[in-house]
Amino acid sequence: MFYETKPFEAFELGDKATFSKTIGEGDLLLFAALSGDNYPVHVDEEYAKTTRFGGRIAHGLLTASLLSATNGMLLQKPGGISLAQTLRFLRPVYPGDTITACSEVIEIIPDKRRMRFRTSCTNQRGELVVDGEALEQKDR
Repeated sequence: MFYETKPFEAFELGDKATFSKTIGEGDLLLFAALSGDNYPVHVDEEYAKTTRFGGRIAHGLLTASLLSATNGMLLQKPGGISLAQTLRFLRPVYPGDTITACSEVIEIIPDKRRMRFRTSCTNQRGELVVDGEALEQKDR
């Protein structure tokens, strides 16, 4: 990923960044190992078949983690940091789904050098699976 240089003063409402990834078997297992979240609906196919989902689903925070990429892509260089992120998990994400994360500037707060982003993840059918907002601080 390439991060351009963009000063705070150059941001405009509607600026956005997107990133797509197909969620694979390895992603579920690696996220379970990294996070310690081995809940059966994520890692045990036989158990997951008995749930309302009919099979394994990705961890919600695995899907939402793609927003970290788009928030960073949008912030650019120099300097910036996430202050807050809200999330609503709307639909399950299954292994093999291709998720597109998007972050879009919806508010600019000049006196604090902050921006509010609308953040979302959609699947390959265009269905919204995660929705939220982020508050970001730009150093310069």
